[in-house]
Amino acid sequence: MEDRVSHRANSIKPSPTLAVSARAAKLKAAGQDILSLSAGEPDFDTPDFIKNAAIEALNAGFTKYTAVSGTPGLRQAIADKFKRENGLEYSLDQILVSCGCKHSIYNLMQATLNPGDEVIIPAPYWVSYPDMAKLAGAEAVIIKTGISQEFKISPEQLRAAITDKTRMLVLNSPANPTGAYYSQDELAALGEVLIDYPHVLIASDDIYEHILWAEEAFHNIVNACPALYERTIVLNGVSKAYSMTGWRIGYAAGAKPIIEAMEKIQSQSTSNPTSIAQVATQAALEGDQTFVSQIRNIFQERHDLILEGLNNIQGIRCAPAGGTFYIFPNCKDIIEQSSQVQNDLQFAEYLLEEGNVAVVPGSAFGAPGYLRLSFACSMDHIREGLKRMEAAVNKLLG
Repeated sequence: MEDRVSHRANSIKPSPTLAVSARAAKLKAAGQDILSLSAGEPDFDTPDFIKNAAIEALNAGFTKYTAVSGTPGLRQAIADKFKRENGLEYSLDQILVSCGCKHSIYNLMQATLNPGDEVIIPAPYWVSYPDMAKLAGAEAVIIKTGISQEFKISPEQLRAAITDKTRMLVLNSPANPTGAYYSQDELAALGEVLIDYPHVLIASDDIYEHILWAEEAFHNIVNACPALYERTIVLNGVSKAYSMTGWRIGYAAGAKPIIEAMEKIQSQSTSNPTSIAQVATQAALEGDQTFVSQIRNIFQERHDLILEGLNNIQGIRCAPAGGTFYIFPNCKDIIEQSSQVQNDLQFAEYLLEEGNVAVVPGSAFGAPGYLRLSFACSMDHIREGLKRMEAAVNKLLG
């Protein structure tokens, strides 16, 4: 039956982060003591006031279809959030609610890209960006960065990558997998380049907006360069900041024609997001924000612990992250010194088999020689993971 599978499906690969989680779960089920540092979601429960809002909606019978674009109440809460927290003005018809931020990005690419278009994606990148562009018929143009430039592209790199075929730039700040954060000045410098290319849209993935401890407050490229307002689609959601990954609610805001096109795509796929999850999201955005600041502080403490621990392991060089709950150590020295592992894929497999620690190889994010570690887990979990990693590396390098 393989010949019945479409070329489209065969052209993309399954999520490597999910593959690592599945491999670790299989070993754990077989009785191995596997400690995972690969999780892509907060380890906290959703706050009770958010869950209670969903329970009340469920008991009230709010279980029917809603408008494809989302309930008016939720879209108003999103508009209020943008004005209150980001200084951005959007009308309700400029906002689309979807089944997670990932769904919002997928809708955007399906609605705006054509075969032959190019999408500029800085690397390291979130694993799904290139394949989503490919599913829309476009080509991903990768701008490589590294630890020496803090995993951020320069204006010169951006200008050199833009062609007549460029349709979109994807910006994720703070970023998965590196935790890198662009300052307002850095975004303004990129914006100055983009002003010269009016055919280029900007997808601003702000999903980690609130998990940020950089010295400067959060800014996206529209804040830094207001002239790009009409060409920027701001993408966000509640999965990370409110620990609502399973609720699957994301949203997009931008120019009305683009949002309308995204809504048409959504109307022929999922239709509306889950009704009770929309009520819960409205409660999250309108309610007490103490939880958001509390988990940010906890993630910063965990970051400081794992950063210090990684830099104490021989052969690992690790730069601090400005946000998210990921860190992205450089392991190239270990790979060069070892005769047993030849690349980051083999090193991650070695850590799983010999150290009983699950991590994600950097190649999955377009950055060979690195690993992504998640610190969405307890301090004790992190300490034990570091202990196992150090023992495994010492054994590997002798």
